[in-house]
Amino acid sequence: MSTTAISDEKIPNNVNLAGDRKLQRALEAWQPNFVSWWKEMGPYGFQTDDVYLRTAISVESDGWAHFNYVKMPDYRWGIFLAPAVADRTIGFGDNFGEPVWQQVPGEHRNTLRRLIVTQGDTEPASVEQQRMLGHTCPSVYDLRNLFQVNVEEGRHLWAMVYLLHSYFGRDGREEAEALLMRRSGDRDTPRILGAFNEPCTDWLSFFMFTFFTDRDGKFQLLALAESAFDPLSRTTRFMLTEEAHHMFVGETGVGRIVERTAELMEKNKVTHPDDVRKLGAIDLPTMQRYLNLWYSLSLDLFGGEISSNAASFFATGLKGRAKEDKYEDHRALDGTYAIDVVKDGAIATEQVPLRNAMNEILRDEYVADCQRGLDKWNRQLAAHNVEFKFELPNRRFHRHIGIYSDINADPSGKLISAADFAQRREDWLPSEKDKEYIRSLMQHPIFDPKQMANWISAPKQGIKGRPVDFEYVRRGEG
Repeated sequence: MSTTAISDEKIPNNVNLAGDRKLQRALEAWQPNFVSWWKEMGPYGFQTDDVYLRTAISVESDGWAHFNYVKMPDYRWGIFLAPAVADRTIGFGDNFGEPVWQQVPGEHRNTLRRLIVTQGDTEPASVEQQRMLGHTCPSVYDLRNLFQVNVEEGRHLWAMVYLLHSYFGRDGREEAEALLMRRSGDRDTPRILGAFNEPCTDWLSFFMFTFFTDRDGKFQLLALAESAFDPLSRTTRFMLTEEAHHMFVGETGVGRIVERTAELMEKNKVTHPDDVRKLGAIDLPTMQRYLNLWYSLSLDLFGGEISSNAASFFATGLKGRAKEDKYEDHRALDGTYAIDVVKDGAIATEQVPLRNAMNEILRDEYVADCQRGLDKWNRQLAAHNVEFKFELPNRRFHRHIGIYSDINADPSGKLISAADFAQRREDWLPSEKDKEYIRSLMQHPIFDPKQMANWISAPKQGIKGRPVDFEYVRRGEG
């Protein structure tokens, strides 16, 4: 009998892992390093706990959401591709209508590898960013949701590593190892994308991250799901089923903070932020500043507004528009797209060739999707007669990537001097005092399933039909 550490039982999959000895050998070499990384950089102090987690064991509706208690190091990190689409053809670009690729074309090898590595790098990065959050959890329900997000980011890493090992030979194996060697926020070996090096050490940041940054992940996955490289398309299509839960955690998490603050404001007839803080709640202006930070960091993840790389990705069929089927012109050779640019210290609208604007088209859809979440939070405030509205800052605000990275703008998008921005910075972005106050609310974890932190309301329902006060995490020894 084989003693391999890699098997269909330990790694549920639909990629014929049992019949692919070469892939087994590659993963057998990689898996121990992954486990070491998880134990070193995964949720600190909770490795022996039994956690009520969802595990994907197949792509069928009754298999991809299997719930049971599991210790996180023993989680079954599956490799799944969405079902193949018969006779699928390339949906966009110069090769529109031709059969999709089952192998990597040599001329696109380096570019495809870089796309997969960049996506893959975000998965362990977010686990590293969030590794200490369990020690300040507002409830056992939230603790479980944090761990669910973490293990699924780990599974998404496996998904990208599967592609690297299966289709990119030695280069892919080396890239897979490097994914475990970089560290979020490390000065010498940081993660590839800026937002994934930002500290995420409190629960307001975590909920903003899962709302804004994981939503960027959704749109990147939607764009990659259109790829002419069919294994990448099928991998990302399945990942989207899990990404939805991460955004749910963010949207409802922020919503529950908003609900608690609004409830206390209405009950106590409070209008001033300092008075809200006296009640042990998170004031709305502070929430807006955190929103400004994570939204602007997430906007950067889409890349430059005018991009020859984006044009090339589209032309060659590597990365398309989200839900390409809804567009009429799948070649995008003739159209233009209006983009605001900075010229001579002022804003001017420029018509950009459509292919060069693909990042901005994706960003536009992201912005509209974010606004729907803010609309929900604003309806909560209105229901409690609170006169405050959350707003998305202008996309020129606090940018570090693209055509706005060299200018300073206020949240309305008005261009200002660097000195003016520095003077007003703490009005628009979290100050050290804000962070200190947020930390003061989150000094101790709540491990009693029947309790909830004062600064957040209880969710409307629990997980998988269980009550909110269910023992979602059974504390172990470490």
